Amino acid sequence: MTWSRDEMLRRAAAEVEPGQIVNLGIGMPTEVANYIDPDAGVTLQSENGLLGMGPYPTEDEIDARLINAGKETVTALPGASLFDSAQSFAMIRGGHVDLAILGGLEVACNGDLANWTVPGKLITGMGGAMDLAAGARRLVVLQSHLSKDGKPKLVAKLGLPATALGCVNRVITELGVFDVGGDCFVCVARAAGISRDAVVAATGAPVLFTTPASGG
Repeated sequence: MTWSRDEMLRRAAAEVEPGQIVNLGIGMPTEVANYIDPDAGVTLQSENGLLGMGPYPTEDEIDARLINAGKETVTALPGASLFDSAQSFAMIRGGHVDLAILGGLEVACNGDLANWTVPGKLITGMGGAMDLAAGARRLVVLQSHLSKDGKPKLVAKLGLPATALGCVNRVITELGVFDVGGDCFVCVARAAGISRDAVVAATGAPVLFTTPASGG
């Protein structure tokens, strides 16, 4: 049985260490914030210029001027800092973000990431994905194992336009947790009930296994 969305988010939150500065990408990664221990001293950074981002606001806390990179209204914790995009990207490019958790369209087993466009589809631009992928000290990708049309998203070589090369450390999908191994993926945890054969069949690159199946 594959991991649920909740189990995937909990797995991703387990990657966060106390005291880290963390950037959570648009989409599912944003929800990881709900699973981070509020007493762990973790500081969330939003690439549009907010360090110390808090949870989503209640109805009476909404301030339309205070948003995250996905244009969702958020709150700022006591001691938070607001700054312009130039300073935010200097922070990212300078290696001051300890961990980024981003979504993905494809990840290659050498750590290459594609997560910003599908050829032929209209988009507004890459945004900060390239800077975060290249600048964060550690990068975890949170994504589905297969595309909507059933094709592997963990591959031997990218088929989609690259965001950054050799940047991914770990991928979390509904089937398990996978580290990049250069010429293969290394499965370090599997969802309970998911066989090795099922993982291999769903992955477009060789897979090595280090542990038996585990629960969420």
